[in-house]
Amino acid sequence: MTAMAEAPPRVRTRPMAVALVLALGSIMITLDTTVVNVAITRLSRDFHAPLGAIQWVATGYSLALGAVIPSSAWAVGRFGARRLYLGAIAAFAAGSMLAGLAWNIESLIVFRVVQGFSGGLVMPVGMTILLRAAGPERLGRLMSTLGLAILVGPLAGPVLGGRLIDEVSWRWMFFVNLPVAAAVVVLAARLFPRDAPEARTPLDVPGLLTLSPGIAALLYGVTKGGDRGDFGSAGVLVPLAAGAALIAAFAVRAVTARHPLIDPRQFRDRTFAAATGTLTLFAFGYFGTMLLLPLYLQVVRGESATMAGVLGIPFALGSGTAMQVAGRLIDRVPPGRLVPVSIATALTGFSLFTVQLGADTPYWGLCAAMLLMGAGGGATMMPAMTAATRGLPHDRAPAASTTVNLINTTAGAVGTAMASVVLSTLMADLVPAGEGGALQAVHRLGPQAHRAIAGPLADAFQHTYMFAVGLLALALVPALFLPRRPTG
Repeated sequence: MTAMAEAPPRVRTRPMAVALVLALGSIMITLDTTVVNVAITRLSRDFHAPLGAIQWVATGYSLALGAVIPSSAWAVGRFGARRLYLGAIAAFAAGSMLAGLAWNIESLIVFRVVQGFSGGLVMPVGMTILLRAAGPERLGRLMSTLGLAILVGPLAGPVLGGRLIDEVSWRWMFFVNLPVAAAVVVLAARLFPRDAPEARTPLDVPGLLTLSPGIAALLYGVTKGGDRGDFGSAGVLVPLAAGAALIAAFAVRAVTARHPLIDPRQFRDRTFAAATGTLTLFAFGYFGTMLLLPLYLQVVRGESATMAGVLGIPFALGSGTAMQVAGRLIDRVPPGRLVPVSIATALTGFSLFTVQLGADTPYWGLCAAMLLMGAGGGATMMPAMTAATRGLPHDRAPAASTTVNLINTTAGAVGTAMASVVLSTLMADLVPAGEGGALQAVHRLGPQAHRAIAGPLADAFQHTYMFAVGLLALALVPALFLPRRPTG
């Protein structure tokens, strides 16, 4: 891709200081996501809810993220990136407090949606602020700093959350966001410069009313079908068909609209198309399996939430460390040479993890595979995102970062829903689901009955992980079309 046609306006503060504050805000978002994954088993028990309902605590959040991200580029122009970022952080803190006060599973899902609507603005608006603060020659380094969130959040979140869940209450996994949000608001208000006046692009209201509900309807249909174990009922087919129709209507309009919510013409650029194609397939498999590991450790192996968090450290450590290294390498190594190797590393790790997954597999073997899984993921995501946004002119940066974040969020949400569908279906074949679904049936088993079914339960998790292996292998295809020579 050619060098930037128009340089972004530089901020008066140091770009690294901006990146560090943005990283702190993103830590709060990733912390909340990873903590919820560890809490799925406890929430299922406390609320007597099946996996199909409990997973909406994660999927409902992702639905809201996907619904708000497409309007973030317009909102940046309308309100200014600084003001919008501060408002999003404050609203996320309010949603966290409400989630911690939830009285049943329905209220918890609603308040998680509130978190999602505000949290969905944090990453795209933060990326816009960072793109404006950095020149293309430093973008990879600053993106890797922003990637600290993906090291600290997944590393500290499950351990901290597990401890709070086991020793205090699951409610504190939401309350812990409040001091972090307060610190981010204070620092951002001091360090972020006020936005320069800019032309406001009209909001594509028809696009917003077709794309966001379309994504929501598709995800609802997928998860509802998994919950019922039946994809042929009207309650499943109607939202699936409605979602597909709405997204198709958005695509048709986007081609001809003067100011589309997401401009499909971005995909004419080969690098952007290859990078987003890679992100779609990779995020689908990689993030879609995030809730499986804590469930496996607690449901099959009988570990506590704290121990499930501790055993997940190799995954987070490998991911965060590789992200820092890859973020610096992408400034010197073409993405077409770096990203395929990173995907192959993740694919190797997932394959080794899957083939050895069992009821009594030694943890050292699983942890070694998790190091490769995390390292491959960390070395794939940020370089691919950097490749998609590098060299864009200032006026295209918000739209590009919006598209990239929408792809990541939507693919991860769909992957999570599909993983829960597959796992719930396989578990239902092992135990009579009854009221509350298969997960509740497993909770009701006595120690002897649980030991007898542990092997088949582990097999159910193993088979669910296989779909991630296939998707990561497919992600290699678009990655091979990324530039293999230095550009500029």
